[in-house]
Amino acid sequence: MILLLLAAAAANAAETVSIPFRAVVGSEELACGRKYAGVGLSKSVITPRDFRFYIHNVRLLDEAGKEWPVDLAQDGKWVLDDVALLDFEDGSAGCRNGSPETNRVVTGTVPAGHVYRGLRFTLGVPFAKNHSDLMAMPSPLNLTAMGWVWNAGRRFARIELATATRAFSIHLGSTGCTPDAPNSPPAKCVSPNRAEVELKDFEPGRSVVQADLGALLRDSDVERGGACESDPATAACAPLFAHFGLPFAGHAAGAQDFFRVGLP
Repeated sequence: MILLLLAAAAANAAETVSIPFRAVVGSEELACGRKYAGVGLSKSVITPRDFRFYIHNVRLLDEAGKEWPVDLAQDGKWVLDDVALLDFEDGSAGCRNGSPETNRVVTGTVPAGHVYRGLRFTLGVPFAKNHSDLMAMPSPLNLTAMGWVWNAGRRFARIELATATRAFSIHLGSTGCTPDAPNSPPAKCVSPNRAEVELKDFEPGRSVVQADLGALLRDSDVERGGACESDPATAACAPLFAHFGLPFAGHAAGAQDFFRVGLP
């Protein structure tokens, strides 16, 4: 009987894991007001103005490839249920739309007794929460800076930068969202634009998830300026969506390289 109780306790045991994130431009850490050279097709010098994104459905992979959901720690600010906001801007220098507070880690629990060797998560906000009332939701889903037009829901990622003469912005979110009846929330979106990310060589306690603005902009000409608002008619979105690992304007999704595994 005692052995059975011990076995049941072991099966129900949980361990705490922290999943750190780092925003980078190539090999350099991203910071508001700092200049980064050699970015994009035009090899431009850029200055970040905003860098934040939502993730949800976080899972770790064991050595057999089986996934285990991470039960996220609810902090009342950066996490709501299974959704977390990662925020790397600190409101300084050119990051005028932000605040001094940042969030660069996701913490939660997973079943104990496994060796974890991979990570999966979804870039974006799940449908039901995405199309909820911005002003009625708790943090972090009530941030006006991450809000968008009513039908589209929220910006999944808000990334903004400037060159010496131009501004360039990337706002990832759902498009083509329509209700089934007038004055009703959207029932579907033609382009959900939620990116599934898998990092097979992630090890809790030994790895960090790097979000690389340099990789995202590798095939973009930021000197032309403008904005990608996730509209399939905007040609500037095509190379960005390719690096997010998302389909775009009839083209199938490729392998994402915006996120990669690095060392702490």
